[in-house]
Amino acid sequence: MATANDRAVLQTIFNPSTPFGDIPGLDEEEEEEAQEEAFVPELLEQVRDLELQGVSAAESGDVSTALERFSEAISLLPERASGYNNRAQALRLRGDVAGALQDLDAAIRLSRGCGRAACQSFVQRGLIHRLQAREDDARRDFERAARLGSAFARQQLVLLNPYSALCNQMLCEMLGRLRNPGGTG
Repeated sequence: MATANDRAVLQTIFNPSTPFGDIPGLDEEEEEEAQEEAFVPELLEQVRDLELQGVSAAESGDVSTALERFSEAISLLPERASGYNNRAQALRLRGDVAGALQDLDAAIRLSRGCGRAACQSFVQRGLIHRLQAREDDARRDFERAARLGSAFARQQLVLLNPYSALCNQMLCEMLGRLRNPGGTG
């Protein structure tokens, strides 16, 4: 089992825009472990090893090898959400957004919207929706990820809130005037 620091490093590798140490789903680890117990232990260990190899390959820039490893993991345990979430990140790095969205949808479905894989999938899908200017879809995914414990998703929700953005803008202007009372703006 990976340590909390290992998970934080992996999270940073796959989601470089998230704050270091933001590990979604930690509160639901017990439920996730119960789901994992349904798998044959030797097979689960093999799949986790393949996923770690995929992460290492992605970290070194070898996205093709990462995709191969994640696909191998999925073929061994197609009902495990984590493999789809990981492969989605590699597909996104390759530029296959449609394929990434399919894998994220599969991860959310398989995880039943609970646990770390679901949380990460909601965040990643929300980010893709933002890039596609689908703000309402992004907001829904970030809300679900925030309920699963993602501080990053909560930050995204604040950014998506037009009233919050307006308040932040007015606050920045006011602070600027306080710092430079004789200035013109």
